Amino acid sequence: MKFIISLIAVFILIAPQVHSQSEIELMISEGDIKGALWSLSVLDSDGLPVLNLNENKFIAPASNLKLYTLGAILSELGGDYTYKTNILGKGELIDSTWIGDLIIVGKGDPSISGDLYENDRYFVFTSLLKQLKSVGISKIDGDIIAHNGFFDEEKYPKGWDWDDLSFYYGVEIDALSYNNNAIDIEVRADGAVGEKPRLDIFPENIEGIEFINDQVIDEPGTKYDEYYRREMGKNVIYLRSSLPQGYFEEESLSIYDAPRYFIKAFQGFLAQNGIEVNNRSDEISVINYNLDHEYRLLASHESKPLSELMKWAMKESDNFYTEMFLKTLAAEKHSNPGSFDEGILLIRKKLADMNVDTNLVFMKDGSGMASGNLTTTGNIAKYLHSFKTNPEYASYRQTLSIGGIDGTLKYRFKSSSVYKKFIGKSGYVGGVRTLSGYLRTKSGAELTISIATNHFTGKVRPVDDIHESILEYLVEKY
Repeated sequence: MKFIISLIAVFILIAPQVHSQSEIELMISEGDIKGALWSLSVLDSDGLPVLNLNENKFIAPASNLKLYTLGAILSELGGDYTYKTNILGKGELIDSTWIGDLIIVGKGDPSISGDLYENDRYFVFTSLLKQLKSVGISKIDGDIIAHNGFFDEEKYPKGWDWDDLSFYYGVEIDALSYNNNAIDIEVRADGAVGEKPRLDIFPENIEGIEFINDQVIDEPGTKYDEYYRREMGKNVIYLRSSLPQGYFEEESLSIYDAPRYFIKAFQGFLAQNGIEVNNRSDEISVINYNLDHEYRLLASHESKPLSELMKWAMKESDNFYTEMFLKTLAAEKHSNPGSFDEGILLIRKKLADMNVDTNLVFMKDGSGMASGNLTTTGNIAKYLHSFKTNPEYASYRQTLSIGGIDGTLKYRFKSSSVYKKFIGKSGYVGGVRTLSGYLRTKSGAELTISIATNHFTGKVRPVDDIHESILEYLVEKY
C-alpha cells in the first residue's frame, strides 16, 4: 500500500512537468521556425528543475554571455569600484601659461561620454577644463599626450567580424576612450529628390576624420537602404545610403585610433572654451610606459561607481562597456597592461569559484558578439539562481532590464501578462536569440529561466513571439 501511495505521489509531482513540456513543445512546433534548435531551462525558487528542453545542448548565447561576464566582474571588483582619469603636467606655470606637456592618463573609464551624464557628452571635459582653469591655466605651450598603458595594444577581442567594426557595437577597446570611440551622425533627408541629405556630426571638425558622403534622397515612400563603412585602419568613412525624402537617421560609427581621437576632441574643446593649446609637435604622441614622479596632478575625474556603469552596460547590452570592464579586471587583478585573454581567464576562474561548471562555458570575448562563444541554458539558469546568494546580488539585479519598461526589453511584453514580471537579459546575433532572467508568476513565485533559439533564418519577431508565449504560460501555470 505504501508503495502504491509513493507511486501516486511521484506521479503527481512529475505530471505537471510532463504536461508543461508538451505544452512548450506545441508552442514551438506551431511557431514553425524551421531548422532551429530550441533550448529551455526553468528552475523554481529553490533552484529545482521545473521543466527543461535540450538544456544540456550547447548554444550560442549572444549577449546572454554578459550575464556571466558582468556578474563575475561585479563580484571581483565590487560595485564601489571607480575609474580615475588624471591629467598630469611636467613643466611650470608662468603667468597663466603652462610651459611644458600635459599627459592624460587613461585608466579604462568607458563612461567619458554622455551616457551617464544626462546626454552631456562634454560633462567630463567640462570638469577637467574647470580644474585646469582653477590652477590658473589659460594657455598651454606644449603638447597634450595620451597615456594608454593600462591596457595592452590589442583593440578587438578574438572572433569579432570585420563587418561589425564600422559600427558602435564593434569599436576599439582602449584605456583612453571618448564618446564610446564613435562619431555620431544625424542624417536628414529634407532636401529635394536626387540631392544629398543634410549631415550633422558630433564631435564636429575632428581633424583626420573624412566622410565620403555619397548618400542620396529618394522618392517619398521608398525603402531606406543603409550603407555605412569605415575603411580598415583609417578614419575614412563611406556613406552611401539611399533615404526616402523626409527620412531621419541617427547612427554611431566607429573611429580608428581611440587615444588620438580623445586628444583631438579634448584639444578642440579647450580651444572653444578659453584654453589655447600651442602644440610643439605636429603629431599627437601616445605613450604606454610607466611615468616618473616629476609630474604634477593638475586635474582628475572619478567615474560613477561600477554598479552604476554596469546598469548601462547590461540594460543597453553595450559591448564597448563590457569589454572595457573585461580588460580593467585583467589590469587590476593580474598586472598592467590588461588583456582580453587574461580577462577571460579571470572571468572563468571567478565563475568556477561561484560553482559554475566552466566546462560548459566557452568564451572568445566578454560581450557575446564573437563567434565561438558557447554555453547551455541549464548552466545559465543555475548560475542566475546561485547568484541570489552573492554579496553583489542586489546591484546585479538592478542591472537587468524590466520587461516593457527599460533597456533592451523596453518595447517587449507591453500588452502581455509578462509586463513588469520578467527581469533579465536578451541576446541577439544573426540566427541566435536568447532570453534569460527571473520571472514572477501569478502565484507570487519567482522562476529562474533561460531560453535560447539558435540556427533560425528570417526575422526575429516570430521567435520573440514564441519566447513571450512560453513566459506567459509559465506566469499562469506556476
